[in-house]
Amino acid sequence: MAKNALQAQLLKAGLVDSKKAKKISKQTQHAKRIGDSESLETKKALAEAQAQKLEKDQKLNQQKQQALEEKALRANIIQMIKQHQIADTDGDVSYQFVDASKVKKISITQKLYDQIVAGHVVIARLEDGYALLPRPLADRIDTKMEGFMVVSNDTAEDTPEEDDPYAAYVIPDDLMW
Repeated sequence: MAKNALQAQLLKAGLVDSKKAKKISKQTQHAKRIGDSESLETKKALAEAQAQKLEKDQKLNQQKQQALEEKALRANIIQMIKQHQIADTDGDVSYQFVDASKVKKISITQKLYDQIVAGHVVIARLEDGYALLPRPLADRIDTKMEGFMVVSNDTAEDTPEEDDPYAAYVIPDDLMW
């Protein structure tokens, strides 16, 4: 017997015989089964695409979050430098140092000059200029984010290499030119 009304009407009208109706119903069942497997494949592909999109969005959000955290940390460090920089630096002694392969020069007092050479005071980059900071604060800033310290004379002596022919000739780093 025919499964749907259309097949029943075609059989009554004599346009289709029972063999042809069975063949058509088998073809439709087969098409439904294939369609179901195709729909499963499409559902899997869609779920995979959604998972990839979700992963990509998470990575993008993580990168944005890291950028915001870095920006906040940078602003925090700049605020710390501004609050704790040594204020009375103007003097008649000039101190020259290298920043980004350029020689820079600042005028400071003799006391600050001696402290910089001894390693008690550090020169830090502050927006367009430079700031003088006490060594403990500079160390804390350097552990949080590198790149702010320009001149940091360590108190530890540099150990010369064993095969250095000029190891016996010590060059002082506080020469006045």
